[in-house]
Amino acid sequence: MSVTGDDEDAGLRVGRPKDWAGGLPAVGNAMRIARREMGVARSTRTLLRVNQKDGFDCPGCAWPEGGHRSPAEFCENGAKAVAEEATTRRVTPEFFAAHPVGELAVRSDHWLGGQGRLTRPMHKPAGSDHYVPVSWEAAFEIIARELRALGGPDEAVFYTSGRTSNEAAFAYQLLVRRLGTNNLPDCSNMCHESSGSALTETLGIGKGTVSLDDLHRAELIFVVGQNPGTNHPRMLTALEKAKRGGARIIAVNPLPEAGLLRFKNPQHPSGLGRGTALADRFLQIRLNGDLALFQALSSLLLDSADRAFVEEHTHGFEDWERHLRGLDWDRVLAATGLTRAEVEETAADVRAAGSVVVCWAMGLTQHRNSVATIREVVNFLLLRGNVGRPGAGVCPVRGHSNVQGDRTMGIYEKPSAAFLDALGAEFGFEPPRRHGLDTVEAIRAMRDGRVKVFFGMGGNFVRATPDSAVTEAALRRTRLTVQVSTKLNRSHAVCGEEALILPTLGRTERDPGGYVTVEDSMGLVHASRGRLKAASPHLLPEVAIVCRLARAVLGDDPHVPWAEFERDYGAIRDRIARVIPGFEDFNARAPGGFALPNAPRDERRFPTATGRANFTVNELEVLEVPPGRLLLQTVRSHDQYNTTVYGLDDRYRGVRAGRRVVFVHPDDLAERGLADGDVVDLVSEWPDGERTAEGFRAISYPTARGCCAAYFPETNVLVPLDSVAETSNTPTSKSVVIRLVRADPRSPAGG
Repeated sequence: MSVTGDDEDAGLRVGRPKDWAGGLPAVGNAMRIARREMGVARSTRTLLRVNQKDGFDCPGCAWPEGGHRSPAEFCENGAKAVAEEATTRRVTPEFFAAHPVGELAVRSDHWLGGQGRLTRPMHKPAGSDHYVPVSWEAAFEIIARELRALGGPDEAVFYTSGRTSNEAAFAYQLLVRRLGTNNLPDCSNMCHESSGSALTETLGIGKGTVSLDDLHRAELIFVVGQNPGTNHPRMLTALEKAKRGGARIIAVNPLPEAGLLRFKNPQHPSGLGRGTALADRFLQIRLNGDLALFQALSSLLLDSADRAFVEEHTHGFEDWERHLRGLDWDRVLAATGLTRAEVEETAADVRAAGSVVVCWAMGLTQHRNSVATIREVVNFLLLRGNVGRPGAGVCPVRGHSNVQGDRTMGIYEKPSAAFLDALGAEFGFEPPRRHGLDTVEAIRAMRDGRVKVFFGMGGNFVRATPDSAVTEAALRRTRLTVQVSTKLNRSHAVCGEEALILPTLGRTERDPGGYVTVEDSMGLVHASRGRLKAASPHLLPEVAIVCRLARAVLGDDPHVPWAEFERDYGAIRDRIARVIPGFEDFNARAPGGFALPNAPRDERRFPTATGRANFTVNELEVLEVPPGRLLLQTVRSHDQYNTTVYGLDDRYRGVRAGRRVVFVHPDDLAERGLADGDVVDLVSEWPDGERTAEGFRAISYPTARGCCAAYFPETNVLVPLDSVAETSNTPTSKSVVIRLVRADPRSPAGG
């Protein structure tokens, strides 16, 4: 399947990829988009508030701010995210009258997002192909009616994206558990769930163990399976600072990423010149070869283990060491695509470093063996005591602002007994104990008719999830879908028999309930205060939507003061302080910000099942690909954040005015009788059948041999629903077996 109704690839052009990121082009592009969406005065007023202590948290990534903040504390993609939300364009009831749902369903993600901010609650009645205006009271009654009609609370699913504030997330999970279910899937299920699973088992906490100062002080930094130049541009500033402090940086990735090669800091005079070369070593690894790499590095470093740390703080070292002694180097080299010399030279870098940080993102978390791979990263760090000391530790880089905070607030389908005990004691009820559905399980349940109501708190569920055809059919089988959103997206057009769109405030806008708080990627909690007037007088904050829905469904709830929560977010923070450890005196500390406790980092204490940091034995597997096939990884373009497509360029990779491209090594193209510029269909292969993404232009690109890359969400259709990571159940979007089939020249990218 494909969504190409706007023929946006007709002008596709491909040039040479860049070997640097940032600089004046980043400033120029950010300002151009900001002026287009907001105008000059509004852009200036709004952007100067981004990530400031008295301003609002960027609605883009979750990278932390340092103590000293520049007047322009945002990156190019942050400016795009703000402009997208603070746009002056509006989607009115007249728009929906002119555009039936069937038409919206074939429009591109870029076109849909470009229409502007939603302004009114909208209702698609059963049997209709049009949304019509509805009052808030009527909308809540429709939801309450459908929830009451269910055979049980587990027939509803309550999804959450990462942009929800701590206050809204806490109220939301409380409502869902008051209804009697733990069906709280979220976007973490599709990104860092593998990180959380591995880190909880090995270190006792499902988060990173480093601060921004640790990154600045590190002597050696690995950046693995990550493209900070596009996905977390402010991270490049931190890497530049570390580099100037003497750190070495090793980039591990199948694709050469411009930001890791050289960074021209637009806020520094050096950004006008050559900038700073970041990566001292580039390991162009084969997809899914990271576990083998870290096992090989550890095997070469056994003689330099920190024995005192291992004996005092860890468990399972002997079994792991015995396993490494039998490492098969032929399998290591087959899995990684590297030479033994490259691995040995990298091990020498590690041996010379007194402190090591390993950063990673989706390149590690979206494979079948992702949890095992991240456990192996932990083994590698534990071996030389690189956890719980300055300049060292694990650094999973979260994607969306407050995705980590949502999980801290209880947005999780498998809550701990301790959390449920505290929640129940605070609010005088018995929370449900049965584990709920994660994202993949929720899609299966909707597909099979076991879930009748889908409620989405933010995000774009249809485009964020795998196996697009299956997901869309599953949602269309429900009785009611509800989307709480700021902008139009495809999830509004792929809906249940009946559907609601509930428009909400954005981060940039003033909230009548007061300030909200968020948690960044390194466990720092801070306030966020929007300043703009609401895009429409008919918008409600997320907290108000949750609280009014609770009153509509539960009636007079003697245990939860929903009306007070809506009026005063401080009342919610008081309850959070009594339920969740680390949030004591929340209201007093929130304005200035504070760090949540982190036992491995702060105390070298590891709250695991053994009471120590756990070494684990993980089998090395070489991902076998049938002859003539390639391994596909899905990636973002530079004009994109998650499922939001700001524009049609990816200037760091040399792509302009189009998105339906596939990056393939020139030798892999030649072996298949294809040439640069040929149009191909991408066909994924899975035991239950084939899936096809049509009309992609093949680009000759210096990726690792046997590997290729293409943008999501266009290629999510290729990711089978049942192809998931062990333990975490995360879709395997970074290791999809595909073949390239020459396409009909009339297909979208063929012109």
